[in-house]
Amino acid sequence: MNYLAHLCLANGDSGLMLGGMFGDFVRGRWALRAFPEQVRQGIVLHRFIDRQTDHSTVVKKLRTCFPREFRRYSGIIIDLAFDHELAMNWWRYMPGSLERFDIEVRDLLRDNSELVPEKLTGFMRYADRHGLFAAYREEDVTLYALAGLGTRLSRPNPLHRVSEIWPDLAPEFKIAFRQVFPEIQSEVLEWRTRMSTTTGS
Repeated sequence: MNYLAHLCLANGDSGLMLGGMFGDFVRGRWALRAFPEQVRQGIVLHRFIDRQTDHSTVVKKLRTCFPREFRRYSGIIIDLAFDHELAMNWWRYMPGSLERFDIEVRDLLRDNSELVPEKLTGFMRYADRHGLFAAYREEDVTLYALAGLGTRLSRPNPLHRVSEIWPDLAPEFKIAFRQVFPEIQSEVLEWRTRMSTTTGS
């Protein structure tokens, strides 16, 4: 899952939202100690969501639909495709507009700026320039984001050419997302119940 999905799955909890955005920038258990408890829980939840998504039989099947050249990068493409699907169908999963949610996310990051990893600050400057996350509704914006990701990878890759396979895969993304996302929502609710029981909160 990508940023928008992690934010949505935090279900309005500020600490989990922050941890959901920080998750890609915080490695190992020791690094968690730099953050308040609820943000730490959000980072742990981020990792849980990624594991559950990777192990989903629906996602595994979706990966096999990719041409061989793109298969190594299918996880990255699926993450962005799922954010595209979520943005397109925001009303199904969250109250209020996505535009309003974008503002609330930026307010949350500003209010906790001392915690925000430097690389996330850089990404949010990019997000501001391109109108994310609401702009993920647009295929062109999603494809542009994938091409940009490709330039930051160390080895040559075909992410700048995802437009070639997108028309064939887009219906599969839609079907897979509508199966997987509710499953992950349920698993997150179960995770939060377990954590609440364990911590007594």
